[in-house]
Parts: sequence; structure tokens; C-alpha cells
Amino acid sequence: MDKMMIFTGNAHPKLANSIAVKLNTKLSSVFVGRFSEGEIRVKINDNVRGRDVFVIQSTCPPANDNLMELLIMIDALRRASAWRITAVIPHYGYARQDRKDQPRVPITAKLVANLLTTSGVDRILTMDLHAGQIQGFFDIPLDHLFAINVLVDYFSKKKLKNLVIVAPDVGGIKMARAYAKRLKAKLAILDKRRSSPESTEVMHLLGDVEGGKAIIVDDLVATGGSLIEAINALHKRGVKEIYAAITHGVLSGNAISRIKKSYLKELLITDTIPFPSSVKTNKIKVLSVAGLLADAIKRIHTDQSISCLFEE
Repeated sequence: MDKMMIFTGNAHPKLANSIAVKLNTKLSSVFVGRFSEGEIRVKINDNVRGRDVFVIQSTCPPANDNLMELLIMIDALRRASAWRITAVIPHYGYARQDRKDQPRVPITAKLVANLLTTSGVDRILTMDLHAGQIQGFFDIPLDHLFAINVLVDYFSKKKLKNLVIVAPDVGGIKMARAYAKRLKAKLAILDKRRSSPESTEVMHLLGDVEGGKAIIVDDLVATGGSLIEAINALHKRGVKEIYAAITHGVLSGNAISRIKKSYLKELLITDTIPFPSSVKTNKIKVLSVAGLLADAIKRIHTDQSISCLFEE
């Protein structure tokens, strides 16, 4: 373990510190600041020659700044002769545009993959990608973790009765089925129509939910428009308690105020994205994935399989 070094930028130093504590080590020294005109300035303060380096940096808001910090840090480490560079990206930004679903639109998930590869990174470690096929955008090894066990553990302790897992759309059926299997719950699916990139309209609800307790599972919540639509649809169908388990809590715009006013009993998110400490609400609970990421980092460093981290 003496050959391993962990660095972080300004995206989420709290999570990086938690991971370092789990690994019984400290973060290595790096300066990540700005020149007078706003350009990002990076200097690696520790010697990294021949070391196995992990850079922990979510590409969360502000996504552009955090992505550029990550790219520049990787370039600096590569030029400083690091033996191997692994980018640990708990939240992979620009992932929602993963295909051409309209004329004349980009595929930003592939663009970011190209940028990371060109910067000189050797390996990627990320969590709950918006679409599984993004793994194929990389020509370097990518390890894809899931927060499902962390979230399921929380609900298992609650011992909820008459439980149904709700997929927010057809694309989320696979994830919802995995939750339903672990929690021994029923499965329901929302059929919705997207009216804009940030909002949807629920058309049908497939499954028996009346009188039960529901958990909506998804990978990301941004403005909360789709989530609120799903909550309202379930409430109209007679669901007694509504929960949501969502890995990445972007919570942009007025998402938090909308969630506070909704019928939602509790929203569970993880700390892949920093949650503002100024927000005080009992409706949103943040679970840490630092232990899961630390286990994966240790296994990558010691050339062990990480498949055991996916098991129930």
C-alpha cells in the first residue's frame, strides 16, 4: 500500500477524505487553484514517480470546472511519471446525452470519455452510470460500481411491509428488478412521456400499488420534475408511503423546495455529489459510499477482483 497515492480536486474533498480514512492513509498534496483570469492552475506537490495514483473527482456542478480540474490533474500526474493513474469519478457528468435521440445533438458521454483517455488516464472507477453502454465508450479498463447494496441496507432495517419497487421509466426496469429481488418486494413501472429535457408527464402506471408502500429507484435527480410527477401519480393510486432511492442527488434549481412540499416521505441519496450543509430537512437523507469506493480502490491497487462488491 506504500506505493498508492490519493489526490483530489475541489469537487468533493469531504468524500475524498472519508475514502482516505477508510484506507488508513492521507490525501497527497496538490495545489488546484486559478490564475488571475480564471484558468485552472495545478501543481502536484508530492513525488509521484512510479506510484499507483488515484484521483478522486466527481464531475458534478460546476461540471465544467470539475471536469477541467480532473483533466489537468491527470496530465500533470502523467508528466510527473506516475506508474498508473486511475480516475475515481463517483458521479460521471455529461452522461445524460449518451445517444442521438434528436437531430443535430452531441453525444457528450462519448466526448468526455475521449477527453479522459486523451489526458492520459489508465483506468476509470465510477458509480451508477446513467446508461450502462457508456462503459463501451472507453478503450481503457472501467470498473462500474452500484450503490444498490448501500441503499438496500437502509430499507432492510426499516422492515417495510407491503412494499413495491417503482421503476420511473422503462429504462429503469433492470435496476428496479434488482431492488425488488433484494427487498422481496413487488415491481411496478411508470410509463411516461418526456415533454422537455427536464420534465416528463406520467401516462400509465403498470402494477398493483394501491394501499402499499413504494420506493422509486433511479440513478439521478436533477430539478426533480420527473420525480414529482412519479410521486403524484403514485399518490393518486392510493400509495400510503412514498420513498425514493436515488444515487446521484444533483438537486439543481428549486428541486429541494419541491421535494419538501411533495407527498414524498423520504429521499435517499448518496454522497457522490456534495449535499449543501445549509439545507435543513428531514425529507432528504445522505448515505455514504466512501467505504464501497475505498474497497474498490484497495482491490484495484492490489490486483484483486472487485466483482464481490456487486454481490448481495
